[in-house]
Amino acid sequence: MAETKPYKIAIVWRGDRAARAAATPSNNRYHRVFEELAALGIAAAPAVFDEDFAAEFRDQLLATDGVLVWVNPLQDGLKTRAVLDPLLRDVASRGPWVSAHPDVILQMGTKEVLHRTRDLGWGMDTHLYRAATEFRDGFPARLHASGPRVLKQNRGNDGRGVWKAELVSAAPGGLTIVRVLQALRGSVPEELPLRDFIARCKPYFADGGCIIDQPFQPRLPDGMIRCYMAGDKVAGFGHQYVKQLIAPPPEGPDSPAAQPGPRIMHGPDAAPFQPLRRKMEAEWTPQMMQVLGVDRASLPIIWDADFLYGPRTSSGDDTYVLCEINVSSVFAIPDEAPAAIARLTLQRLRGG
Repeated sequence: MAETKPYKIAIVWRGDRAARAAATPSNNRYHRVFEELAALGIAAAPAVFDEDFAAEFRDQLLATDGVLVWVNPLQDGLKTRAVLDPLLRDVASRGPWVSAHPDVILQMGTKEVLHRTRDLGWGMDTHLYRAATEFRDGFPARLHASGPRVLKQNRGNDGRGVWKAELVSAAPGGLTIVRVLQALRGSVPEELPLRDFIARCKPYFADGGCIIDQPFQPRLPDGMIRCYMAGDKVAGFGHQYVKQLIAPPPEGPDSPAAQPGPRIMHGPDAAPFQPLRRKMEAEWTPQMMQVLGVDRASLPIIWDADFLYGPRTSSGDDTYVLCEINVSSVFAIPDEAPAAIARLTLQRLRGG
C-alpha cells in the first residue's frame, strides 16, 4: 500500500536574507508550533519573508498545502504588508490556503470592527469618523457631553495612533483645552488646544483610513484580558495589568513603576475566565462572523480579542468590552495554544 505523502505547511515571519538562510523549525519562537504540527504528521518549514526576496518566497509557498503567517501590519515603524498581502492573495488563489488571509485581516483585524460589532454584547458607545471634516465637526460635542474618550486609528500596532482625550477647560468663546495621552510606550500627557489635537489626527484619514471613538473605561487599572482563539474555540487566556492610557508616575514614563505587568497565561479551562469563554464561543464569535460575513473555515488559525472590564452588573458580576482584535501576528501564546493550532491546521488541510 502506497504511503500517503505528509501535508506541507510554511510558517511565515519577517526577517532578512541571513535569517532566512539560518531558519530551522527549532531555532525560532514558533518552535512549539512546529513540534505540534510534526506530532500530527504535518511537515512544516520556515518561510522567512522580506520584500528583497519576495519572488523566491512566493515559489516556496506555492509548493505547500497551507501557510501560517505571523507578520505585523507595521514593523519597526517602516515596513508594511503592502507587498506581502497581494502575494498571499495570489498564493491562496492558486491552491494553498492562507491563515490569516489578508481579506479576513481587513474584516477582523482593523479597529473598524469595533464599530461594526458595537451592537454585540461586547460593544459600547462607539462612533466612526471617515473624514477629517467629520471628525472636526462631530468629536468636540461628544467629548463635551460624555467625558473622556479613546480614539483609535484604523490600523497600527504598539499603541500608535491610540489616544485618551479628556476635557481640561472650555471657556465660552475661547479655546477648548484637552489633555491627551497616546498609548505608545513612553508617552506622557500633553495639554493643547482641541483644534490642534484634531489637526494632529488628520493623517489617520489618509488612504481610506478612519478613526474609532469610544468612551474611556474607568476599570482599565484592573487589567486587560486577552482571549486567544483557534478558529471559533478558545485556546487560552492572558491577563495583564496594562499602563497604556494611564498617566505615568512622578518617576517618569521609563521608570519601573510605569511599565506594564507581565501577561500571565492561562489555559482555556481556567476558572476565572469561564464566563468570558462561554460568551465568546456560544454568542459573540458566531455573531461577529454573521456581522462580518466570515465563515468558520475562514477564521484565522490563531487570533485574539482583547477585553477591558466594563461596569459591574447590579449583582456584582463583571462585564467585558472589546478593546481590539488582533489577527496579523498573534504571539506570545498560552502553552495550550500550539496544540490547538496544529489540530485546527490538520482539520483545515483535510477540508474541515
